[in-house]
Amino acid sequence: MKRLFGVIGDPISHSMSPMMHNDAFKNLKIDGYYQPFRITPEDLATAIKGMKVIGIEGFNVTIPHKTSILPLVDRLDPLAKAIGAVNTVVRDGNDYVGYNSDGLGFIRSLQERWKKDFKNEKTLIIGAGGAAKAIYYSLASVGVKKIDICNRTTARAQGLVDHCPFKCETNILDFPQARQNLGAYTLVIQTTSIGMSPNINEIPFSLENMLPNTHAVDIIYNPLETKFLTEARQKGATTQNGIGMFVHQGAIAFEKWTGIKPDIIRMENIVMQHLGG
Repeated sequence: MKRLFGVIGDPISHSMSPMMHNDAFKNLKIDGYYQPFRITPEDLATAIKGMKVIGIEGFNVTIPHKTSILPLVDRLDPLAKAIGAVNTVVRDGNDYVGYNSDGLGFIRSLQERWKKDFKNEKTLIIGAGGAAKAIYYSLASVGVKKIDICNRTTARAQGLVDHCPFKCETNILDFPQARQNLGAYTLVIQTTSIGMSPNINEIPFSLENMLPNTHAVDIIYNPLETKFLTEARQKGATTQNGIGMFVHQGAIAFEKWTGIKPDIIRMENIVMQHLGG
């Protein structure tokens, strides 16, 4: 009998995770199958119980269930608990354990595309939503010393800082302040949905003050190059889109489920082919 895995969300038909994970099972000769499950919010609790009953060994969690699943797992990894969101569930005996691999996936993609050690980089995160929180807490957890956050509403950004359990020096800025002070940062991470298809001509703010030695990241991957990344590249910055974060968070989940590291390049090629890159 095949080992069962999956992803839950609503909607879920757009997910690229099944093709990525099922190819990895086949490539590594693991008798497993990864199934997408469309689960509505009102059915979530019942679905989790049912998944445990039928023996699903692990699954990913996407919108809108990342926070609502917290009380439904048996145990939480400390980082997932701090972030307040779960995107990966692993079966341990009869327990479902919740993890958050979004931030660690981001870190691994940054190490792959930019540099191994960035603890002393002056970092700016644009946005204060769920992705920003996962990235901020994860960067702080590995010792990044200086991370500022800018958001349209500074109160929401302040909330991330106030509840972060990891030591980190952080200033809160609004968008005009961030635009003005952009030259102070060597790593700029765009985490909002601004610039995502179909609104591809949008950008949080002008990058006129960005310096050429900056590394600019946009966690969006549709389009592959947002207006934010285009302007950053034109300013002489190195750039990175969200494919690496997506692939690495999936690879982390795969390794937690199977104990085997998948082929990252193969996973990325599958995603790129699907996106037409």
